[in-house]
Amino acid sequence: MAVQLLWLGLLAVALGLLIAAPSMRQSYPYVWWCLLGYPQTVFRILVTWRRLTTNVGLAVPRRPARAMVGGMVVRGDPLKPVPPRLGMPKLRHGGLSVAVRLHPGQVPEHVMAVADALTHAWRVHSLRVVSDARGFVTVTALAWDPLAAPALPHSLGAQLLRAVVGLLEDGRPWVVDFRKVPHWLVVGATRSGKSTLIAALVRQLAPQRVALFGIDLKGGMELSLFEDRLSALASDRTQAARLLGELVAEAQARMELCRAAGARSIWELPAKLRKVPIVVIVDEVAELYLTATRDDKAEVGEISTNLLRLAQLGAALGVHLVIAGQRVGSDLGPGVTALRAQLAGRVCHRVSDPGTAEMALGDLDKDALAAAQRITLAEQGVAITAGDDGRWTRARSVHVTPAQARRAARKYAHLAPSWPGLAEPADTGTEPDSEEGVYL
Repeated sequence: MAVQLLWLGLLAVALGLLIAAPSMRQSYPYVWWCLLGYPQTVFRILVTWRRLTTNVGLAVPRRPARAMVGGMVVRGDPLKPVPPRLGMPKLRHGGLSVAVRLHPGQVPEHVMAVADALTHAWRVHSLRVVSDARGFVTVTALAWDPLAAPALPHSLGAQLLRAVVGLLEDGRPWVVDFRKVPHWLVVGATRSGKSTLIAALVRQLAPQRVALFGIDLKGGMELSLFEDRLSALASDRTQAARLLGELVAEAQARMELCRAAGARSIWELPAKLRKVPIVVIVDEVAELYLTATRDDKAEVGEISTNLLRLAQLGAALGVHLVIAGQRVGSDLGPGVTALRAQLAGRVCHRVSDPGTAEMALGDLDKDALAAAQRITLAEQGVAITAGDDGRWTRARSVHVTPAQARRAARKYAHLAPSWPGLAEPADTGTEPDSEEGVYL
């Protein structure tokens, strides 16, 4: 009797889950995936694996398809081809991953070539193949697209120099952590989501005790939304050159302070000596490198040198760069290529020219480059990013409206450290005192 009641209870639970599945998938997708979607997909993978790998050519016969009969070579269909060995699919946040052992002679590219067939057969949203060990690949499947409507999680605590700007394709928060990756390159064409990402980043940094500086050569149109929170905003190249010179002087002052204290970075200094971290956001970096006259060439050389010095020295001194632009190519000169090498964090939205995508991702992963070039006009905010783990993934930033940007800047304007450098009249001929780093 007890066994019968147990079976009836299990049957009732199963029926209840099946009835509630449509509404659960809509309202609580991760719960639905753990209770119903994952078991169904695992069953589908295990049942169809042999036939699927045979159809797509991944299964290998034990015997060759040719045989000698008398004096003739007869060719036929292979008998009982053996599929690659499949591991047990493991549950992931909104998806699953499974290890596949390849046959001798097979390489990861063979599995990547049939990724679309696997996606349709398993009835999942998307699939990626990576190889972490020789002879094995890991196939990761996502049940749905979490980037369709990204929203910031509310459970993450605030940390200095850490900003949650959106979602990754596996549903995890997209975190820009300057302590792990000190400098970032962000590229994207008009209306690709680049400005939205910068707005999300600044809005997250605004409540933190961080000095924010802006260089916006669109006349300040983009970063002026945050001008109340910025310690300084340079809106033309002359102002940018002066600001970068001041920041290099500040970095040198911090270097001397660390040396006097026997510290290798500002984070090893006592709290009373530690300077406020600096984040410099450069929008439309290509404008900094364009030259028309001989005077322009000298100014560009100075800017290029100072940007490179900040990128090389800034990580240990609490000076961080976010370099953004619509077009960032090697045609801008060797200074841009040298700067790119110092920017470990990469974000590539939809771009208008292959050279910009190549500059952002070409030195990291050819698959990341191909994925970036597949981003469509309809996917505003979607980007390919590579961070501290060296791997690339798709991501999407949350949408920040101009009103939200201004509200955040005004709310935390009192946290902007004073910086008098750009307040000086341009014709005074006075040079900023390098000791003014005490303002930070």
